[in-house]
Amino acid sequence: MVFAHGFGCDHTMWRFLAPAYEKRFRTIAFDLVGSGRSDVSAYSREKYGTLHGYADDLLEVIDEFATGPVIFVGHSVSTMIGMLATVKAPQKFRAQVMVGPSPCYINDGDYVGGFSREDIDELLETMEANYLGWSSSLAPAIMGVPDRPELREELTNSFCRNDPDIAKHFARVTFLSDHRADVARSTVPALILQCSEDIVAPRSVGAFLHQNLPVSTLHIIDNVGHCPHMSAPTASSHAIDDFLAHTLR
Repeated sequence: MVFAHGFGCDHTMWRFLAPAYEKRFRTIAFDLVGSGRSDVSAYSREKYGTLHGYADDLLEVIDEFATGPVIFVGHSVSTMIGMLATVKAPQKFRAQVMVGPSPCYINDGDYVGGFSREDIDELLETMEANYLGWSSSLAPAIMGVPDRPELREELTNSFCRNDPDIAKHFARVTFLSDHRADVARSTVPALILQCSEDIVAPRSVGAFLHQNLPVSTLHIIDNVGHCPHMSAPTASSHAIDDFLAHTLR
C-alpha cells in the first residue's frame, strides 16, 4: 500500500491513517521530490514541469519496493499523479484511493473546479510576492476543522518548511494542470474520498470523477477541510475498508 502526500505536505501526514493497514499490507509512504526530506538537489524544473514527472517517480518507487500490484493512496495533487501512473502502467495497481482529488481546479463551461482563472492567477501572484504570508493564511483554510488548531498549525509549518522556489513552481504546476482528458483512461478501480465541505476540491469535482472514471466509488465524509486523512482518519479508514472489501474479493 503506497501513500503519497499533497502539495505542501510530507509523508508524516499519513501517520493517522497508514497504521490501520500495517498488519494487512506492507505500507510505504514517501516524500515527493522537492518536498519534506527528499533530496532537493534532485529537483528539476523541466522534469517536474508537469505531473508526469512525479508519476514516473511513483512507478520507480513501486518497482523498487513492491513485489506485486499495489493499492495506491494519494492526497490532493498526488491523486492525479497516481492516476497518471495507472494510465502508464495499470498492471502495477490493484486499486487507487483518491483523497480530495481534482483533475482541474479551474471552472470551464459546465465543469465546476471551484476557482476561476482569475482566482488561480491571484493565488499564484500572492504566493510569488510573499510565500510565507501566503502559507500562513491559506494552510489553515485548507486544513479546515477550526476546532483542531494543532492540525492547522502543523499544515502551516509544513508549508513554511518547503523551499519557496520549489513550492512556487509546484503550485503553478498543480493549480494550472488539467487532466480531465486522462480520467477516462484510468481503468484501475478507484475510491473517490471527499469531505462534505472542501474549499479546494468541491463536491462537483467528485461527481465529475465518479461519472468519468470507468470503475469508481464515491464516498463523502461529513467533515470540513481538505485533509480527512488527518482530521477524520477513522471515517476515512472505514470508507477505504469498505471499498477494498468489494474491490479485492
